[in-house]
Amino acid sequence: MMMSLDRSGCEGKIAPEGVTGSLRQPPPRAQLSAGVRAREIRSLQQHQQQNQHHHHHHLHHHHHHHHHAGGAREPDELLRRALDFKTQGTQCYRDKKYREAIGKYHRALLEMKGLGRALGFGDADVSARSPNRSGLTEEQRGAAESAELECYNSLAACLLQMELVNYERVKEYCLKVLRKEGENFKALYRSGVAYYHLGDYNSALHYLQESHKQEPTDTNVIRYIQLTEMKLRRIAQREKKDPV
Repeated sequence: MMMSLDRSGCEGKIAPEGVTGSLRQPPPRAQLSAGVRAREIRSLQQHQQQNQHHHHHHLHHHHHHHHHAGGAREPDELLRRALDFKTQGTQCYRDKKYREAIGKYHRALLEMKGLGRALGFGDADVSARSPNRSGLTEEQRGAAESAELECYNSLAACLLQMELVNYERVKEYCLKVLRKEGENFKALYRSGVAYYHLGDYNSALHYLQESHKQEPTDTNVIRYIQLTEMKLRRIAQREKKDPV
């Protein structure tokens, strides 16, 4: 859907996964998506079930909601479960069940953290681990690293489909990807989108231009760069008229 660039508001779907909402008024930063709230409720329920299940083992670590993830399971089993949850999340996304997809991707990431604990790495990300201590084959470790980044990218894509988008969280997930993979196109582009909606146009332009280097012909990136430059020009004009 092509849109005119001569207006500051734009309600159309202008991102590959469909960025929705007015550009004029980003939603409150503190607002969490319903999918995230549902995940937190599920997390609490899982914790309660966990305490009941392990009562006879006298495991009363109430502050570790997911302590069981690093228990007796083998690393390859934890990895398999993580990849299964990621695959389920992708299917939910394709079916436009975005809240369910968010839950699946979070479950995948929890399994990854369980994998880290099982291998003695605390809660460090999979990709932060040393290969000679991982207890996984090089192929498995590569799959784990890739899946972790895909989960964060996909979570950002899901959040961008919400009626009220939590752009702070989109930015957070994308920056997690970029810390490990600085030239990831989707993370660069969505970071730019998030910063734009948060009103940080200089940061938005930086990430959008970086994504443009990766995909010079992507029309969504070009459109957002034009919108961002227009915002910056207007700000500069206002400052010329009313210097503080």
